Amino acid sequence: MSKSSGMIQKTEQEWREQLNELEYEVLRKSGTERPFTGKYTDLFEKGIYLCNACNHPLFESEHKYHSGCGWPAFMGELDTANITRKPDNSWGMKRVELLCSNCGSHLGHVFEDGPPPAFERYCINSVCLKFVPQTTE
Repeated sequence: MSKSSGMIQKTEQEWREQLNELEYEVLRKSGTERPFTGKYTDLFEKGIYLCNACNHPLFESEHKYHSGCGWPAFMGELDTANITRKPDNSWGMKRVELLCSNCGSHLGHVFEDGPPPAFERYCINSVCLKFVPQTTE
């Protein structure tokens, strides 16, 4: 593994060894998990969500809300997440794909039907996330 131009670089074989079949399909091949099947869809505990491929911090639990779409929904990202946006015209739709800025993994899509003030809904596959609960001290 190397880090050139700030992004983690791994071979496809290294990714396959690190990720299970569903994780690889979604994170590395831009797949989508079935709606309402992800482990974080209905989780509303306090904590931080990381990229499941590289542990880069992406979202705070305070930004998560129940959108009814079947996947975890967030109204914004961490300031330090710097999630990459890329046009996605697959499947006859015009969407904006979200990619981890640290490793280039597919996370989901962003839509313009979220709550104010930004009116954005980050629709993220649970399999792309790793949740770290907030510790109470």
